[in-house]
Amino acid sequence: MGTLASELQGLARQLVAAPRVYVDANMPAGLVAAMRHDLGWDVLFVLEDADVRRAPDREHFHRASDLGRTLITLDRDFCDDRRFPPAVSAGVIICSAPDERILLRLLKHVDRTLFRAPDAAELPLKGRKLTLTPERLFQSS
Repeated sequence: MGTLASELQGLARQLVAAPRVYVDANMPAGLVAAMRHDLGWDVLFVLEDADVRRAPDREHFHRASDLGRTLITLDRDFCDDRRFPPAVSAGVIICSAPDERILLRLLKHVDRTLFRAPDAAELPLKGRKLTLTPERLFQSS
């Protein structure tokens, strides 16, 4: 028996077929809107929840996992595997880009290649972290 959130994950996934993400407070609100409208993602944005908006990173990390959501952040602190072990996560995407336009291009790539790929798992990054930068992604494009 898990937490209430972990027990409800299956029901939530049945109701919403869209990728489910947890976005921390350092992501621009315009990009969150694009995740919802352009990409069609189910986004839990911490700035919209007064109870967790000022929570420490560790709480966001565990809450995203409990809710079965991939954590998306600009915060490089999440690269620390000792503090944020990938094995216990629902997946973490750490983004880095000079502006929102390029961030959106990076996330569109993630949407196509991970979340909506023909063989995509329910949580394609479960137990893993992905550091997403324009240099890594667009090198061979």
